[in-house]
Amino acid sequence: MRFHLTRGDCWCTYGYISEQLTDVPPLRLMICFPEAAVWPEVERAECLARGAALKWASGVFCRPEHLERLSQYKKRESQRTASVHTRLKSMVQSYLEGVGWGLEQLREARDQLRDVSLTLKEAGLESDGNTDCLASLEKLRDVSINHRQLFAAVSNLPRLYAIRSMVLETERLVESRRLLEAHARLMDLERWQDDILWQLHGAAGTAGSSLSSEDKELVAKYFSGVGQLVDALGKELWAVVSSSLALARQNPTPFVSAVRIVEREEALDRALLAERGGAPASRPLPAGRPRCWRACFFQVLEEAVSARFRSVSYLHTRGPGLAGHLSALQHAVMTDLATVRHLLEHCVPPHYQLTAAYLRASHRCLHTHLAQVSSWDLESGEIFAVLNWVLHIYNSPDMMGHPELVTETERAELGPLISAEGLEQLQGKYVQSVRKSVSEWMHKALQVELQDWQRDQEPDTDHEGFYQTSLPTIITQMLEENARVALMIGESLRDQTIQMGLYEIENLLNRFREALVEFGKEHRREPTNSKNKFYLHYLLASISNCIILKKSTESLQQQQSSRSAGQFSRTPPNPLAALDRAVRRACRLVMDQLLLELQPFLPGLLTRPWLVQGHPVPKLCSILESHLDLYGRVRPPCRQRLQEEAQWLTVVEYVRALMQRKLVCRSAEERRQLAQQMLQDDQLFREVFHSLQESDVSVPEVNPLALLPVLADFICLKDPGMLTLEVSGLAAKYPDISEEHVSVLLDVRGDVSRDIRGAVLDLLEQSAPPLPDGYRPIFTDILVPPSTMAFCLPTAKCA
Repeated sequence: MRFHLTRGDCWCTYGYISEQLTDVPPLRLMICFPEAAVWPEVERAECLARGAALKWASGVFCRPEHLERLSQYKKRESQRTASVHTRLKSMVQSYLEGVGWGLEQLREARDQLRDVSLTLKEAGLESDGNTDCLASLEKLRDVSINHRQLFAAVSNLPRLYAIRSMVLETERLVESRRLLEAHARLMDLERWQDDILWQLHGAAGTAGSSLSSEDKELVAKYFSGVGQLVDALGKELWAVVSSSLALARQNPTPFVSAVRIVEREEALDRALLAERGGAPASRPLPAGRPRCWRACFFQVLEEAVSARFRSVSYLHTRGPGLAGHLSALQHAVMTDLATVRHLLEHCVPPHYQLTAAYLRASHRCLHTHLAQVSSWDLESGEIFAVLNWVLHIYNSPDMMGHPELVTETERAELGPLISAEGLEQLQGKYVQSVRKSVSEWMHKALQVELQDWQRDQEPDTDHEGFYQTSLPTIITQMLEENARVALMIGESLRDQTIQMGLYEIENLLNRFREALVEFGKEHRREPTNSKNKFYLHYLLASISNCIILKKSTESLQQQQSSRSAGQFSRTPPNPLAALDRAVRRACRLVMDQLLLELQPFLPGLLTRPWLVQGHPVPKLCSILESHLDLYGRVRPPCRQRLQEEAQWLTVVEYVRALMQRKLVCRSAEERRQLAQQMLQDDQLFREVFHSLQESDVSVPEVNPLALLPVLADFICLKDPGMLTLEVSGLAAKYPDISEEHVSVLLDVRGDVSRDIRGAVLDLLEQSAPPLPDGYRPIFTDILVPPSTMAFCLPTAKCA
């Protein structure tokens, strides 16, 4: 009980308690308030109460007119004080009553403890007086035990005498495989043994006592042959179950007898367990019970299935023999399943679900066997046989997917024959094995290709007249065949095989490009060697081969499923880039060969004899025509690329000859002749390239031959004052032209003054437009040789 005291109540609380407790005895007062006599804060609390009351009064009666309500405040505080006094009295009274009731209870408990102690002392004295009687009771108990043993022996003498003959008869029945009769005799023997042990164990009143070891040894000695009979009968039972498949086709009677015995044993186990449900007074279970022969039945069945798998010949299981081994396994499993389903299933109770049990056992044995096979160092053909058998044959209608087995397969709840991790590892081993074979074949094909390059005859041509060798055909057929075979297993394996093939193509093209480089170096060392007679032809054949490989590569990439793109490697292969590098290297070698053949005639260009006779250009055109004719044996689009590169090479070398300053005009007539001869050369070049452009070669966006008329117009310009405008137009068309190039052109004219030269070069320096997108520089490839200046004295000003 809790009370709330206001500031007005504080001043009277302590005094009231002191007044009210004057009649309370000292002892009870100390019990109620154990700290009242020694409370050190009593005086402080009283001072605080008085101070609080004074503060309150000073706040209420701060003015004289407030004293008129003094009587009202006095009456209200008196009523409040009386209420507090009443509550305190009630609280103290209830507390004192509770303390008195507790003391009374303690007094009653003390009296009861005294009575119990006296009673226990009397019982102990009486127990000490009866100790002498226990010795006579021990003798009586021994007599009772002997009497029970003698009574059990006398009542079971007929059985005990018949045990030996019954055991021998049961042994003969077991040996002759009269299993049901043998089991009946065995059940009688076990029942006799159980009854004798129970009689020795005692009646229901003494069932809690344990049987002595002497009694157990005595009974075990009489029934020593029963345990051996159980083992012999079980051995015969499991032998029958193990050979059930063979017995089913000849005489299923022993198997039926074995199943009936198993069911009898299961019924006995259930009955004994139900009878001895765990109560302390229940009869103990006989030795060896429960036998759980039904579980043993299925265990023996699984061992028999495993033995059947081991009986299938493991010889010649490597190489081509593995597929035959798997086929033999398929035939054995399906034959056994047919026997179980049509014969043995009718010999067992329906709840056995024998077909489903055999399916599970076969599945587990196959799983173990295939895990062992997968751990071998298999070749690609062997791995293909395993994958095809696991993924397609095992679940096909020819095996577990057979219409008659679908229901049983679902009931057996078979998992995967090989786990997903195992399948992934097998596929990885398959891809690695195929990769090794593909790499070897590609290496051999490349060696054959290098040998073909040394032949003293022209390369072979296809039906369209394009050069080619056997390399792309070998590579394409090999990769397509591997992808087709892998697809028979699944899309995932097909994609991995294609990915591997793309890697190998990239590696082959890198080695192919290196071989091209060595082929070019060898040719440059001995250009007149008879073995290099068809050097250019085989370069062109290599370009055609790369085009064929590009189409094959794109076809392989299109066969890949979109979900597998970049799935098998962090750095996906890039054979197209390797192809482009190889093609560019081959084209560069072709252009080097063209330049090598043109080189003897290039020094005669733009010289005085050339200006008079023009002899080198027809020879150059003849060489170009022969080359362009060979370029026609290259598959598009590389034929166009070679055409364009030949044009660029011709123009670059022609302009480079102009930049040599071998011909400087002395008059307007020479400038006219020079421009006219350049236009004639341009016409001859156009006729050479025009013959091919009329067929199917597309004209490039920037024709390099257009530069020669522009330079001719620049040289034959009559008014030197217009050169500034002419140079601005030239720089607009060819923004890569430099001051050195323009300076050489001005030198070739021979009539440009220093002022005009300075104005032209200043204009070119100020304009310098940036190169537009897609523009191919031509003047960048043309280096201007330094001018040979006459020796000048240090004090003289050079002109």
